[in-house]
Amino acid sequence: MSTLRFIFVHGLSGWGSYDDAYRRMPYWGMRGGDLISFLREKGFDCWAASVAPTGSAWDRACELYAQLAGTRVDYGEAHCREYRHDRYGRDFSACPLIPDWSADTRLVLLGHSFGGATVRMFSELLAHGDAQERLTTAPDALSPLFVGGMEKRIHSLVTLASPMNGTTAYDLFSDPSFDPSSVKVSWWSKLLAKMMSRGTSPRQDGRDTRDYAGWDMHLDRAQALNQRMHPLPGVYYFSVPCSATVRNPDGTWRPVRGIEPLFVARASQIGAYAGKTAGGITVDEAWRENDGLVNTLSAAVPTGAPSKPLDRAHIEPGLWNVFPTVKGDHMWLQGGLLHRHDIRAFYLNLAEMISRLA
Repeated sequence: MSTLRFIFVHGLSGWGSYDDAYRRMPYWGMRGGDLISFLREKGFDCWAASVAPTGSAWDRACELYAQLAGTRVDYGEAHCREYRHDRYGRDFSACPLIPDWSADTRLVLLGHSFGGATVRMFSELLAHGDAQERLTTAPDALSPLFVGGMEKRIHSLVTLASPMNGTTAYDLFSDPSFDPSSVKVSWWSKLLAKMMSRGTSPRQDGRDTRDYAGWDMHLDRAQALNQRMHPLPGVYYFSVPCSATVRNPDGTWRPVRGIEPLFVARASQIGAYAGKTAGGITVDEAWRENDGLVNTLSAAVPTGAPSKPLDRAHIEPGLWNVFPTVKGDHMWLQGGLLHRHDIRAFYLNLAEMISRLA
């Protein structure tokens, strides 16, 4: 039996074990069957967190902490003053994910898509806390998450098809030099993409528009987050990029046969886009390969962070150990939406590899 706690964090518009939707279709496994139950049967201590479907990396990290520590969600006094929303959320003291949260807890954090940004922000706060929250909040009212000093509770961190440098799926719509409608795709692909976009739009509740996942996934914002979040020396980092596109002779990239139909239009647009963000980041051909939603380049390693290709015989902490690119779309690692993928062997192999490092 593994002594590690494997905590799975879903992506944008996803769901976890606290949500009714998980009983109808588990986010982790989807059409391929419940992955969490499978891994538990193999002896791994696994849990599926539930964080705000369209929330920012900060808000989701605060929610994850409350679920693990068994406390009420505290988004921080300074944060909520700036972004205009309630400071406190749901109370998990009666239903924590792990009932014995302590200094001996050893976490393996796995985040799919924007869940990767969530677990990275969570690990940053767990280790270093937040200076602004400490300055603003009275010590007796300050969440331990903002104090920091808990980095030893993190054993390893895995990002799965995560937009660590953002995704041009957002930036291509705000660049006046690029016309997304000029990319030729079928009418039904456009319709499916529109339906998908509606499902990822946040409910406006009066908060600042910067306090949502959609803002955090712009390239400029992701760069700002990366300047704050750095690998911790004793933690093992792994990333799993995906690709469901192939290069055309003209340098654009097109979706492969078998990609989820929801992703065809967006994969084509990402595969054709080149330009520059408002903050000055140049998007060239290297950004065009993608999995339907996330640029393969972005899912490999945060810009400027130390990394190396995964070598299972020599796995190093404090840097990103990058898996070979998975030939699959953005939902392949989840078991598929309309297509069914058996991902159990992949995750069993991953869990066994990480457990050997404990």
